[in-house]
Amino acid sequence: MRSRQTIAELFTTFLQFDANRVIGWATDARLRRNIINHQKALSKSENSEDFWVSYWYKKWQSQTENLAKGHLSAYLQEVCYWAANKTVTHFSSGQYTLSDCFQAIVTKTDKVLQGFKPDMGFNIKNYASAIFSSELKELLRQHKEVDISTDWRLLRKLTQKRLVESLENAGLNAQTIESYLLAWKAYQAMYAPRQEKGTRKLARPDDIVWENIAQLYNRDRHSQLSQPGLECSGETIEKWLISCAKAVRAYLYPNMASLNATSGDNSGEFQDILPQLRQESLLSEIIAQEEIAERKSQQSQISNVIIAAIKELDEQEQNIIKYYYQGSLTQSQIAKELGVKQYTISRKLSKCKDILLLKLATWSKESLHISLNSSLLDYMSTLLEEWLQTYYSK
Repeated sequence: MRSRQTIAELFTTFLQFDANRVIGWATDARLRRNIINHQKALSKSENSEDFWVSYWYKKWQSQTENLAKGHLSAYLQEVCYWAANKTVTHFSSGQYTLSDCFQAIVTKTDKVLQGFKPDMGFNIKNYASAIFSSELKELLRQHKEVDISTDWRLLRKLTQKRLVESLENAGLNAQTIESYLLAWKAYQAMYAPRQEKGTRKLARPDDIVWENIAQLYNRDRHSQLSQPGLECSGETIEKWLISCAKAVRAYLYPNMASLNATSGDNSGEFQDILPQLRQESLLSEIIAQEEIAERKSQQSQISNVIIAAIKELDEQEQNIIKYYYQGSLTQSQIAKELGVKQYTISRKLSKCKDILLLKLATWSKESLHISLNSSLLDYMSTLLEEWLQTYYSK
């Protein structure tokens, strides 16, 4: 895969696949014209990659530029590709190609942009790599489970949150989702299969069970639905739940068609209306450059904090961290190498990560004056994982 060189390439081109092979970069004409116009509108030509990441991210945050997300999506193409490449290489099943995995997780760019916190001093590429990798691994696990489960087993294992997300993704209105959700709850309450727990080949409930489910639904609809509607038969409830299972499968198997398809110079799909660009002041450029320099300084300080924390670990703990991230060894392989039990490696690995996270969180609170909460700690944990992978891979 050819590396992109210029700012225009980095923020306007998207990977093209032929079957499972990358064949090159496709330029989105709208994005190219847009970035050229923005470059001209600035008081001087700006060629810093960090400057344009910060520039488009601010535009995306403030929603003052419709194409900002497109530019950032283009910028993260290589990160997405390598996350997919690394994950699919280590995934045991050959069912999913590199192209499949790339197209599945490139749709998670929104999650990257929404979760990224520039004030923490981390690089957006590192954060995106961690998110893309974790999302793809979870997606592959879900697909494997869905592939071998019947509709009835899938509906038994399903969480309410996932069901609601699936139905919303299918475009159903709030009233319909409310009814389907109550039907699903009645199914969960009334269907108690005798098969061994965990079996994925759960059979369809018999007609008596369906009538019991319908009776429970009809009883609860008056108190739990905003609009109770008419009574439903067991047959109707069954159709609803089959629709639920179909919606879940569709949600867990997102359309592999790339959302980054180029519009082309003469495409009629998009309106190519470029707003009058406001001349940026020299002051705004200086501020942007100062912010970039400050983030780089923070990144360096964060690296120093983590490295110092690693050096405080005992020799065995340092070896466990090194083997796990540098050698890509499994916990069992590390245990064999060090002559200990696998559960010892698992426990110590978790302990080491907790120690490093605590050091990083404490430093962030004291130096960056950040108020810590559970979501921020989750964010920092994700970035720590990516930092460790990057550090030891060098």
